[in-house]
Amino acid sequence: MKAKVRSDFAVGQTHVGKAVFAARSFKRGEVVTQFKGPRIHESKMPKRYKGKNDRYLQIERDYYLGPSGEIDDIINHSCNPNTGLKFTPKGIFLVAIRDVKIGDEITWDYSSTLFGSSWKMKCDCREENCRRIIGDFTLLDRRIQQKYLRLGIIPKHLKEYMESTRHSVYNKGVRIKKHAQIA
Repeated sequence: MKAKVRSDFAVGQTHVGKAVFAARSFKRGEVVTQFKGPRIHESKMPKRYKGKNDRYLQIERDYYLGPSGEIDDIINHSCNPNTGLKFTPKGIFLVAIRDVKIGDEITWDYSSTLFGSSWKMKCDCREENCRRIIGDFTLLDRRIQQKYLRLGIIPKHLKEYMESTRHSVYNKGVRIKKHAQIA
């Protein structure tokens, strides 16, 4: 595999295409990179996009972050990610949620920001816990939702959703309409 090294990162190839690899180690909690790009209202989002043009990140209920043209655009999804997004007043930062070693592919869970979206994508992360489909946060198992909440790697609109009485949860594969019904 040929890799192009860019400071803390190397860009190479995996079975899914371009990928970002750690060119240095990152400790748990350390900022890996900042996500940048134009803030776009959902009404201004392109109607059709895929492949290289699918670089949009939901940052609020009605707003997305568009492509930056930088390293953050090509960081892949994993159902067992080693990083997650922290939303702060100073920006959106990708942080290590466990130690990342030199040579590890840097990944995050795309479902950790999506809400109210019908967008879905086949997952090919090849992790043992692969969900096979990347989609809306509400489709994640409650344990994963709670883990991401504890790690602080979900945006405000998802925290508010989880604290509301509308929060759908999943228990052993069965969808329960209101989390208040859980004993």
